[in-house]
Amino acid sequence: MSKLLSVLIAAMFATVSVSSFAADAPKKDEKKEEKKAEKKEEKKADAKAMPAADAKAAAPAAKPAAPMKDEKKDAKKEEKKEEKKEAAKK
Repeated sequence: MSKLLSVLIAAMFATVSVSSFAADAPKKDEKKEEKKAEKKEEKKADAKAMPAADAKAAAPAAKPAAPMKDEKKDAKKEEKKEEKKEAAKK
């Protein structure tokens, strides 16, 4: 009987210990949210510290605009025409 009681007490102790560690461990989602919040705060602090003229100069260059769909279609049509002309020459 005493052995059974000691096993039950040990099992209860182990269960309580493991559950407390599991509750204390931060989850992955919480870590990501904390990192995002820190990055936002850093960006805000950098923007406040940098004067407006310097902020515009430090901004990354804009990417060139993507060609329009019609332009792509026209380019493909021209390529096909050239291929047909080359095939006809052979």
